[in-house]
Amino acid sequence: MDMHTNPPPPPYPTPARAARRRFIGISTLLFLGGVTATLASHAALPAWAGIPLCGGGTMSMTWMRMPGQTWLDAGLAFVAMWVAMMTAMMLPALAPMLWRYRLAVERGVSRHGEPARPRAGEARLDGLAALAGLGYLAVWTAFGVAIFPIGAAVGAAAMRLPALAQAMPLAQGVVVVLGGVLQCSPWKARHLAGSLRTPDPDRGLPADPGTAWRHGMRLGLHCGSCCAGLTAVLLAMGIMDLAAMALVTAAITAERVAPGGARVARGIGAVTLVGGLYLGLRAITGA
Repeated sequence: MDMHTNPPPPPYPTPARAARRRFIGISTLLFLGGVTATLASHAALPAWAGIPLCGGGTMSMTWMRMPGQTWLDAGLAFVAMWVAMMTAMMLPALAPMLWRYRLAVERGVSRHGEPARPRAGEARLDGLAALAGLGYLAVWTAFGVAIFPIGAAVGAAAMRLPALAQAMPLAQGVVVVLGGVLQCSPWKARHLAGSLRTPDPDRGLPADPGTAWRHGMRLGLHCGSCCAGLTAVLLAMGIMDLAAMALVTAAITAERVAPGGARVARGIGAVTLVGGLYLGLRAITGA
């Protein structure tokens, strides 16, 4: 008889495997919900959602009030759309970070021998990971609240000032170039490293709501700073441009998931820089 025969696998998932499957399932559902809400927001825009500008190009109705809306209504609608977008765009990159946070909390809980009941412990870990995700989303929501009045002011000015409207295509290229430069900067690399930093495996993290919320907000601040260049590119190309959303989502996910994220980020920055130069040259030549 072979004494080294491996025992048969258990007929049911181990707690760790079940927790991972549950985490992936919930993350997938949230991602699909964000995608669905984003597509619904895009479909709800009228066919004339892009207002032509005298300098070429269009101004998105995202920054304008719809008939019968107050500015508060328009702002709330924008923030709701923004939250749905960020859920869809950031979750592929956020989910691995939240899973690492959950593992760090689990190590801390196991070290201190609490809670006594495994099921209660799993529910608590899931809840803390969700709270960290909400802290992350709160930071991005605050960014959206800050962005809307700026975009609305620029849109209103472009509608009233022909000179500014004529400069918008060139400004678009300049913003994309600056976004590419920022992608290649040490500032970007520092915040990318901060968003990918894994908690110390020897210490774990405390299993309390305050720590979860602060961890999520810290991730959000690092991630928002890290994504500043790509976010600027998305805003310049059209915040409701589905192709631009997909490309930015792929870029954000790649630099966090692929090996050598800093090199990936610089490569994305180089491609973005070339694209911005092309847009600027096209605006100057009128091609």
